[in-house]
Amino acid sequence: MSDNQFKSKIGLVAATVGSAVGLGNIWRFPAEAQANGGAAFLLLYVGCVVLLGIPVMLAEFALGRGGKSDSFKVFRNLAPGKKWWIVGLMGIIASYLISIFYMVVEGWTLEYIWQSVTGGLYEGVGQLAGNGDIARADSVFTSRMAEYINTPFAPILFTVLCILLNMAILTGGVQKGIERLSNVLMPLLFVVLLVLCCVTLSLPGAGDGVAWFLKPDFSKITPVTFINAMGQAFFSLSLGMGILITYSAYYPANTKLTPTASIVAAMSLVVALMVGFVIFPAVSSFGLADHSLVGTTLVFQTLPEVFSCLPATRVWSTLFFVLLFMAALTSTVSLLEVTVAFLQESLGLSRRAACVAALSPLLVLSSVCSLSFSSLSDITFIGMNIFGLLDAFTTNIMLPLTAIGTCVFLGWFAPKHLLRRQLTNDGSIRSRIVGSVMFIIRFLAPVIIAIILVARFV
Repeated sequence: MSDNQFKSKIGLVAATVGSAVGLGNIWRFPAEAQANGGAAFLLLYVGCVVLLGIPVMLAEFALGRGGKSDSFKVFRNLAPGKKWWIVGLMGIIASYLISIFYMVVEGWTLEYIWQSVTGGLYEGVGQLAGNGDIARADSVFTSRMAEYINTPFAPILFTVLCILLNMAILTGGVQKGIERLSNVLMPLLFVVLLVLCCVTLSLPGAGDGVAWFLKPDFSKITPVTFINAMGQAFFSLSLGMGILITYSAYYPANTKLTPTASIVAAMSLVVALMVGFVIFPAVSSFGLADHSLVGTTLVFQTLPEVFSCLPATRVWSTLFFVLLFMAALTSTVSLLEVTVAFLQESLGLSRRAACVAALSPLLVLSSVCSLSFSSLSDITFIGMNIFGLLDAFTTNIMLPLTAIGTCVFLGWFAPKHLLRRQLTNDGSIRSRIVGSVMFIIRFLAPVIIAIILVARFV
């Protein structure tokens, strides 16, 4: 992959951070914090990231740069004649399935940007929540979410636009596509988050939301809390998706993997904290603290209620949905690069042909997924529509299995000293954590991930 390398250290860090910072940080973290004791969950989440997330990330980095190929071919190169390539293939399939429904959400955010700019989202609403008419505000924004998301035409149109945008970026390649995008969007994402933090922290009563977020409620910690914290850590760092293996294959030989993993994990944590400082002061200020902060309810109902109460509603609403769109875009580009790299490296397609082959099916698959909220809503599996099934299957089954397989392979079956060679750049730098990381990868991480996997079905 000599022709496909990140040009600069800043670029590779920005791209890797972009792959990790996605919807999981913005709409999954607040819900988990709300349900699991605020700072109590935050502390567990940080612990999981440091003790397990970073070691598993280093494992994927070592495999990617050591194998110097896509997620499938890495395992085949490092274990020729063995069946370990199945683990890499699972990561590719998981990332592609996630991209199907992520593209739908990305389309929703694009639509909400348009509705925020034009003011259609807030037409006739006024300051319902600010005036204490929370029930009516809930009803208005619930119905508008249904209007915008559950109708067939507009969501499909915006989804198709997002697919075409992703194709244009990916066709540009690693340096001119992924790296250039990340160098622009990641700093902008942090700037937008900082601006929104300043706005929400200045609201009356914001201090109550901050106090709740930073004050741990250890009474809410249960075994499930540990499971949720571990799941959030793995999801927010994009572990088990093949992304980090693929991206690390683009790392130059002199890249220091341990500092890179630490920076990526730290930036992911910073984003989660900043999102908390946006969400909790805002909902507290307008008496919405008891609202559910889960996924679509948070970003498409509760936060529009907050924005409707602020001066310059369109500005803040547009900024937030631009933020959400940037996070979704960097995620879908990363997810789809896993498949594009596979088609290039393992099947021998050109970059352009691989992009067309990877993204063209999404025009149908993501559209069908979008229709699962409208004309195809009657099609359900185990009580879930197509969108929900893809989300549950990938998050709860495929990602944990892939992460376990990755840890077991590197810990027990990969070429001897692969991890040491990669963390020390073939002995050119010192690393005192090789033994600890290998212990975690061999024994601790697979067991804990397996517990998480089983617990989700208990």
